[in-house]
Amino acid sequence: MKKILICFCVISFFGTTKLFSQQLVYTPISPFFGGDTFNYQFILQSAQAQNSFTADNDDRFSQQSDLERFTENLNNQLLSQISRTLFTQQFGANGELRPGTFTFGTLSLEIFETAEGLVIDILDTSNGDQTQIIIPN
Repeated sequence: MKKILICFCVISFFGTTKLFSQQLVYTPISPFFGGDTFNYQFILQSAQAQNSFTADNDDRFSQQSDLERFTENLNNQLLSQISRTLFTQQFGANGELRPGTFTFGTLSLEIFETAEGLVIDILDTSNGDQTQIIIPN
């Protein structure tokens, strides 16, 4: 009787495990990895909903009229001519950089020689921003 009970338990154990098993199949969701192409719109909307960045409303990128473009171009050319004149007055006609301290409005330039090469320190005295340019030997 005991053997029959053990046999019955073993048969029922192996028989039921076969009944409850199933084959697992991976199905990708994203259409970029082989998923259904109808999921694309849902994934795009989900990404846009999570996007916390906003576009800057910058006037520089808006459409300008011909008169505004001409005025901006003229201003740029005048500023370029003034800076060229100041540069020629400070550094000479050949544009050779000499060691020393020079001032252009709120910009202070300090030029000096080091073992690494020619160093140019640029300081904006209005807000304290500073930049250093090293020209190797």
